[in-house]
Amino acid sequence: MTATPRLAFVASQTADAQEALQVLGAEHGQCDPADADVLVPLGGDGFMLQTLHRYGHLGKPVYGMKLGTVGFLMNQHRQGDLLARIAAAQPAVLHPLEMLAETESGATVSSLAYNEVSLLRQTRQAAHMRIELNGVTRLEELVGDGVILSTAAGSTAYNFSAHGPILPLGAGIVALTPIAPFRPRRWRGAILRAETEVRFRVLDPYKRPVSATADSHEVRDVVQVTVRESERTVTLLFDPEHNLEERILSEQFVA
Repeated sequence: MTATPRLAFVASQTADAQEALQVLGAEHGQCDPADADVLVPLGGDGFMLQTLHRYGHLGKPVYGMKLGTVGFLMNQHRQGDLLARIAAAQPAVLHPLEMLAETESGATVSSLAYNEVSLLRQTRQAAHMRIELNGVTRLEELVGDGVILSTAAGSTAYNFSAHGPILPLGAGIVALTPIAPFRPRRWRGAILRAETEVRFRVLDPYKRPVSATADSHEVRDVVQVTVRESERTVTLLFDPEHNLEERILSEQFVA
């Protein structure tokens, strides 16, 4: 990174984010993301995920500022000391999941997930799925609303709402969490090594259709979904007093 980093500001469509985009662009200049040293998304966590999906292939560090309703992956927004904050920021390296979904029509769709891959029933009827780990069947039949495979960064989101565990950042593990399981009723999920290849087979896709979602990218009518850790990484930058590791740890001590 250069002494004065070149910044690329991107913003959600909210009024506050658009106003901040104009102010920060006038103060620091606006650089094309491909030529920037640091990407600075302005918005909430949803917009941060959009930014990672759109620009993650560039390999640029990302320093987000919260101008949305949820900002777990963002820093506080304030004016005046942005360059100093970026210089002092602590990195958090994220390893997204790569989803490969096969549909009833024979199509194959791939997508990355920085938070989680989720499989959900599409109708009122429960989904029936088989779960394989590295080619070995570990659960012959899961009956329920669905299942989540979550990264550490995403473990405090949908995964935690489904009573899954919060995972420490950098531990090299992912959480496999059922959603409203009916059978086996006592199964509460598993913690897996991040490099584990997880395959979900939909057992009755025509009568009990299932959709698969990688973050916000949904694929409907899937028959098989394979998930593995991607070779891509992305680096998020956080203010030292409120870094991502501390946020994940704090979530485990909230009453």
